[in-house]
Amino acid sequence: MKKVLIVGAGKGGTALLKMFQQTTIMEVVAVVDRNKRAPGLELAATMNIPTGSDWRPFLMNDIDIVIEATGEKDVFEEIRKKRQKNTVVIPGEVAYIIAELVEEKEALIATLKSETARRDLIFNSTHDGMIVVDEFAYITHMNDSAAFMIEVDKHEAIGKHILQIIPSSGLPRVLKTKQIELHQELELENGRKIITTRIPMTDESGRLLGALAVFKDVTEVMQLAEELTNLKEIRMMLEAIIHSSEEAISVVDEHGNGILINPAYTRITGLSEEEVIGKPATADISEGESMHMQVLKTRKPVRGVRMKVGPKNRDVIVNVAPIIVDGTLKGSVGIIHDVSEIQRLTNELNRARQIIRTLEAKYSFADIIGTSEEMMVAIEQAKLAAKTPATILLRGESGTGKELFAHAIHNASDRKYNKFIRVNCAAISESLLESELFGYEEGAFSGAKRGGKRGLFEEANNGSIFLDEIGELSANTQAKLLRVLQEREIVRVGGTKPIPINVRIIAATNVNLEKAIADGTFREDLYYRLNRMPIHIPPLRARKQDIPALCQHLIHKLNQDYGRNVEGLTEAALRYLSSYDWPGNVRELENVLGRAMIFMKFNEIWIDVHHIPPLQILQDTKAKEVINGEELRPLEEMLEKYEAQIIEAALRECRGNKTATAKRLNISIRNLYYKLEKYGLAKKYMQ
Repeated sequence: MKKVLIVGAGKGGTALLKMFQQTTIMEVVAVVDRNKRAPGLELAATMNIPTGSDWRPFLMNDIDIVIEATGEKDVFEEIRKKRQKNTVVIPGEVAYIIAELVEEKEALIATLKSETARRDLIFNSTHDGMIVVDEFAYITHMNDSAAFMIEVDKHEAIGKHILQIIPSSGLPRVLKTKQIELHQELELENGRKIITTRIPMTDESGRLLGALAVFKDVTEVMQLAEELTNLKEIRMMLEAIIHSSEEAISVVDEHGNGILINPAYTRITGLSEEEVIGKPATADISEGESMHMQVLKTRKPVRGVRMKVGPKNRDVIVNVAPIIVDGTLKGSVGIIHDVSEIQRLTNELNRARQIIRTLEAKYSFADIIGTSEEMMVAIEQAKLAAKTPATILLRGESGTGKELFAHAIHNASDRKYNKFIRVNCAAISESLLESELFGYEEGAFSGAKRGGKRGLFEEANNGSIFLDEIGELSANTQAKLLRVLQEREIVRVGGTKPIPINVRIIAATNVNLEKAIADGTFREDLYYRLNRMPIHIPPLRARKQDIPALCQHLIHKLNQDYGRNVEGLTEAALRYLSSYDWPGNVRELENVLGRAMIFMKFNEIWIDVHHIPPLQILQDTKAKEVINGEELRPLEEMLEKYEAQIIEAALRECRGNKTATAKRLNISIRNLYYKLEKYGLAKKYMQ
């Protein structure tokens, strides 16, 4: 026996309840309705059937059929979601149809029993299909609606076995079981979907006379309901999309009359719906030809047409496309772009790109190529420094990769998800650098923006700031930077209020800061603040064993830049590159490889010696150039050696008296002590 839950105790639910109580194959386990006075609830109570206002507690695992007789789509959908897989949910529309069928069935049976003369009239006047079979399942009656749905001649069908006409019919089963089958879904061979009720017919003594099938074609009803629902939803969705769009949109019909505009169109053109809807497409044009009319004429889209629209002669760019449905032109749709808006967006895009280039940290330690001992020491120091909040000073010659290390340190730190600001202190004029770093208040100087401007230190708050060429800072900026390091706060140009910040500073220089201190161009206290975690990045000449790996990495990068497919260098080319001292370091190596690839033939994939531009190589077998019998070395190294010799000579002349020596050399006593420590002369001349 099938267990049935009826949701909805109105007319349909009540009719179904009565019907199920007359059959032995259906057991109504509960009747539910939010209206406590619903007639079906009262009837169910008299039958000792549980009732309630909420269907959820009754939707158990053993429920076979749920009849949703409320007619509410939301209720139907929710029941479908919460039902078990073996539970069949019948929608309210079907319930009402079944109730109607049952009523018609009862009336028909009464008519068949009492008014034989009127039987055929009623039988053929109903829109529902009806088929009657005898006790052996041969068709005795078929109305016109049934013949139409099945697509047979009813006169030819009468007298034939039901399975010859409808192979999937359930009437033979009903004759065998003598049980009513309600609202059964069936698909005919011609594709029609019907809802059928099958009823055994007996006389007053209970003798089986045959069976009746009453069915309704729901194919068109379902299709029309779906189409109407879909069309309404699509129209509402399209209108919502068009009206919410920031793009100005206008739509005209096939005759060129306006049928739809959105608020953005009114905002740009200054024209209301009353001035556009139902009017010709030329109504909004103040200068130029109507692109709507051109598209309707040619059936081809147009893009990027410049014109003026509206009473204010707004300068716009127009894109228009035809609307073609099933090959028929239905109209056209136009998108209007405000030129001034495009210019504003372009400026914002350029600004965004500039900010992105400034803020992003692109490299990690995986991008640093090198396995030499010197490079591994630098990398390990940098990784260690990245895990601390300490200020870092990167030292090394130009082109050794100091900025690469700065990127990697930021990306390996706990600040990696915050901003990474890069500043080349030598590339910004002294007059602008201070305002760029620390920002300025409104009215701080001529041309200052209204409301002031945040500086790069504020932009980098909670992130990192990379100060390249730190040795180029002016004395005033050095003092302000020292305040940042000491107090963790900045003061804007023209302001007095300190602004707290949390920024890790990564500084870099290729100059001798100790010499700059001695010369008085760099503050000693700032030096000690910056030099808390110094990392020396070795020059390429000190790690020539890394040249093969560096070359392979750079060739891969240059292949992408130049669209080439170079695989590497020959052994001779590698030996040639390794014999050079690379004063420009990795930057010079990339430049040389790039020039070699440019002048290679397109089918060549290996860089050979003849592809590489001439290098000024000092061969070991050649005589070294000398000055006054001394081998040439880097200028700074030779100057330091000469300076040490002069100081030592002055000390000997002054018999080790440091005060007299400082006066003799015209330098401060503190500077003299610094140089003695630097050149290892302090212990030799202790007083």
